[in-house]
Amino acid sequence: MKLSVAATTQALSPDTVFRLLERVREKAPRVHTITNAVAQSFTANALLALGAVPSMTIAKEEVAGFAASADALLVNLGTLDEARRAAIPLAIEAARSAGKPVSVDPVFVNRSPVRCAFARQLVEAGPDLVRLNQAEFDALFSDRSDADTLISEGTVFAVTGQVDLIESRGEDFRLLNGHPLLARVTATGCAGGAVLAAFAAVEEDTALAAACGLSVFNIAGEIGAENSGGPGTLVPELLDALYAMSARDIEMRLGAG
Repeated sequence: MKLSVAATTQALSPDTVFRLLERVREKAPRVHTITNAVAQSFTANALLALGAVPSMTIAKEEVAGFAASADALLVNLGTLDEARRAAIPLAIEAARSAGKPVSVDPVFVNRSPVRCAFARQLVEAGPDLVRLNQAEFDALFSDRSDADTLISEGTVFAVTGQVDLIESRGEDFRLLNGHPLLARVTATGCAGGAVLAAFAAVEEDTALAAACGLSVFNIAGEIGAENSGGPGTLVPELLDALYAMSARDIEMRLGAG
């Protein structure tokens, strides 16, 4: 079952992408990130290079306070251990009560029925943003109408692949940036999800925030790949590209339509 953008697909302006990137740099939003053990360091460094601030506690005694006081919450299911499973509902409830955007990244739900059932509960509650690939989307939604209902209620889906699709009840986007080398380094998708959450923290239009955040991360991946010798040097080059990204970089490279 394919998720396909509607006829309302909009072009994405390089000026808009850079304007939102500058807003992230100016406001330095804190993203509370519950993510997998492999991704924590890379995700934190990606947020810092972008200009945002990471926090990552999963202690049930304090996670609600961290989530409520953050500017956005990201829940990544890459490591669904007992501590994270207990912390996630507390963090989501606190973020929602405080009016902060909630993003869910249902990593590998297509590999585990237990994880898929847990993720389905989170997604059915209507987070602001769900970032996933096509296989994960298909595992969560055997009936496309269930996803359509969530979209009509305000949830935005960012479906990554060779072409990235952003679908919402407003504007939709097709995004063409990225590089194959990103798939050769662990946690690039997880770090990219955190970048989307940072953009959602400073832009009320979640679909636009997701489109801009994904474009910035993938353009950084292109620049990093071109400057690296392979996977071992991609990460530092990608972080440098996030840190130094200019309006010219975006204007020259943005692929959207």
